[in-house]
Amino acid sequence: MAFSNGVSVLLIALVMSSLMAACAGSFYQDFDLTWGDHRAKIFNGGQLLSLSLDRTSGSGFQSKKEYLFGRIDMQLKLVAGNSAGTVTAYYLSSQGPTHDEIDFEFLGNLSGDPYILHTNVFTQGKGNREQQFYLWFDPTRNFHTYSIVWNPQRIIFLVDNVPIREFSNAESIGVPFPKNQPMRIYSSLWNADDWATRGGLVKTDWSKAPFTAYYRNFNANACVWSSGSSSCSSRSTNSFKDSDWQTQELDGWSRRRLRWVQKYYMIYNYCTDLKRFPQGLPPECRRSRFL
Repeated sequence: MAFSNGVSVLLIALVMSSLMAACAGSFYQDFDLTWGDHRAKIFNGGQLLSLSLDRTSGSGFQSKKEYLFGRIDMQLKLVAGNSAGTVTAYYLSSQGPTHDEIDFEFLGNLSGDPYILHTNVFTQGKGNREQQFYLWFDPTRNFHTYSIVWNPQRIIFLVDNVPIREFSNAESIGVPFPKNQPMRIYSSLWNADDWATRGGLVKTDWSKAPFTAYYRNFNANACVWSSGSSSCSSRSTNSFKDSDWQTQELDGWSRRRLRWVQKYYMIYNYCTDLKRFPQGLPPECRRSRFL
């Protein structure tokens, strides 16, 4: 894998991370610890959150607010060492059998082997749109920023402000797009050793427990949903420091970065899995190779 092109990416990432840190809120204000008892913790005056997993239970949290479109940023430092069998999930989701969902899932691995970043998009209860990546850094050594840009035209997944995936609105060819159901932000750390690492061949080593992931610098530049309406409907987004996400698309630089990631770091793409779809690839796959 070539890393020479990644130098400028890392420099930009450092700048973006420092800017995001400046506008981060408090986990006490923004999130509820929803399960796991003492395994989920908020500390450092609300600036740091941790989730832990042991043999008894994992843990999780969710946002107090619901959002309908926006840019969501969070910095994570993943479980270090032997993380095989563990999954750290960070995602947006609505509720119900026809829910929408936008997923980051980090699949742990044996010490020295890379994490797998698993992404998926659910619309009207239907997923099966997986893309998986290795990362160009060790996500356990330092915090890195994982972002979702969600507007009526597209969803963009970013890592340290580098786009890794774009899912465009393809309603014109019959593909549902998440645009009507408000979503909360969720995260959880849990045991999935029946499938997470090499298809379940590698099990969780409980002698290494507890497994812990850390979160900081959350920022939601987004439309808040409350009492059946969006804060954006009253044009309150005009007061946001940055509302570019509302019409954000990939420019030339961003599309080159996307091609770089998908060339060197993508390890699975449902849009190229002909064996999985013998009757033909999903329609959005035929529309664009970058979906």
